[in-house]
Amino acid sequence: MTSEATGQDAGAPAGGISIHAVDVSRGIPAHGLGVRLWRIDGQDRTQIAAGPCGKDGLLDHQGAKGAGISAGVYEVEFDVGGFFRQAGVAIPDPPFVDLAVFRFGIARVEEHFHLPFKFTPWGFSMFRGGA
Repeated sequence: MTSEATGQDAGAPAGGISIHAVDVSRGIPAHGLGVRLWRIDGQDRTQIAAGPCGKDGLLDHQGAKGAGISAGVYEVEFDVGGFFRQAGVAIPDPPFVDLAVFRFGIARVEEHFHLPFKFTPWGFSMFRGGA
């Protein structure tokens, strides 16, 4: 069965959401960066995943393989200020970037959504990577 709104197979497995973070100010994977992934339904938020990024900068969670992922609106939060404080990097108080938030939508749930997060104490870049 195909959904008329999206043109996707209603029975197709979800492609998942993977998150990869890199501290570009120091040129290293963001090992230990706190990340939270939420599904947004109107005023309701359901946490899909939470935890620190691994040594490779990837967030290890079941949603990366499609578990619990459906079409809709999502939000990911990155604890940038906490990451730099824990690493002993001199940042202002309060930090210029403390909590970085990115809201995005998934219409074609069978596609994989890779989210590369590149950041410094002064800014960040977020986009959909290799689909």
